[in-house]
Amino acid sequence: MGLFAKLKNIVNKKEEVKEEKKELETYEEGLKKTREEFVSKLNLLGIKYTKVNDEYFEELEDILIMADIGVNTVFKFLDRLKARVKKENIVDTKYLNEVIVDELFIIYVENESLSDKIREAESGPTVILIVGVNGVGKTTTIAKLAHKYQSSGKKVMMIGADTFRAGAIPQLKSWADKIGCLFYGKENTDPSSVIYDGLKMATEEKIDYVFIDTAGRLQNKVNLMKELEKMNKVIASFIPNAPHETLLVIDATTGQNGILQTKSFAEITNITGIVLTKLDGTAKGGIVLAIKEETNIPVKFVGFGEKMEDLKPFDIENYIYGLFKDMINHE
Repeated sequence: MGLFAKLKNIVNKKEEVKEEKKELETYEEGLKKTREEFVSKLNLLGIKYTKVNDEYFEELEDILIMADIGVNTVFKFLDRLKARVKKENIVDTKYLNEVIVDELFIIYVENESLSDKIREAESGPTVILIVGVNGVGKTTTIAKLAHKYQSSGKKVMMIGADTFRAGAIPQLKSWADKIGCLFYGKENTDPSSVIYDGLKMATEEKIDYVFIDTAGRLQNKVNLMKELEKMNKVIASFIPNAPHETLLVIDATTGQNGILQTKSFAEITNITGIVLTKLDGTAKGGIVLAIKEETNIPVKFVGFGEKMEDLKPFDIENYIYGLFKDMINHE
C-alpha cells in the first residue's frame, strides 16, 4: 500500500482521536497557501495532459520549483518519477498524482528513521541551544517551545546568551515572566559565563528543559563559530553530552535563503534540527522537502501562526496530507 492510500486510512483513524484530528487540522490550515497554489496547478496539469509525456514532465518541473522544493531536489525527484513511470508503464496523469504523493514522502524519509523527537538527557536538564539569524523569530520560538513543555508539566528555564544585542535579554525575560518559567540572563557580558551561571541555577532548581538563546550575527562567521564552540564546551563541562539539541530557526517565507542559512550554520556548528517558522505565511511550503534533501538535517518543529500553540512537532505524514488534502479527499 502506497502513502496515498495510507493517508486516507490515517485521516479516518485520526478523526476518531480528537487531539490527533486537531493536529491534522493545524497542518491542513497552515499549508493552505501552498496547497492552493501547488495542488491546483497539479490538478490543472492532469486535465491539460491526459497522458504522461515529456511536456507534462517539463510543466511538472516548473510547478515543483515554484513550490520551493529546490532545484536539486526536483531533478532527483523527477529522475525517480520517470524511472517509476517507465517501470510500471504509467500513462494516466490522474494515477500519477498518487505516485507523486508517494515519491515525495519517500524522498524525505529515504534511509532515515522518522524520528522528529527531541533527544532527552539521561539525567539532569535537557539542554537545547537555539541558533539563527536575527529577525527569523528566534525569541518567540524559544517562548513557544518553553510554553509547550511548561504546559505539559515540566520545569522549564530560559537562558539569555544573546548578551550584546540591544533589548534581547529584556525581551526574553518578558516572555519567561508571561509563561511563568525560570530565567537567567545578563546584558553586555560574556555569553558563555552567562550560560555557566544559568546552568548552575538550572541544576540547583532541578529544571527539566533549558532553552538557550544565542546571537545571530552570521555575517561574521569566524567570531560566531568561536563563540558557539566556547558555549558548547561550557555546556558539556557542566552537563555531560549536552547540548542535547542545537536547533536552527528558519523563516519559511525567505524560501531558498533559508537553505543557504542552514548550510552556513551547519559549517560553524553541529545543527541537529530545524525549526521552520511562518509556514502558514508562504505558498512555498515545499521548502521542508528541500531543506531535508539538501542539508540532511531534519525539521523538528514547524510554526503555523502567532499563538503559543501554533508551534507543532513536525510530522511528515501530516505535512504530506496538508499539502495534498484536496487530491486525497477527491479520490
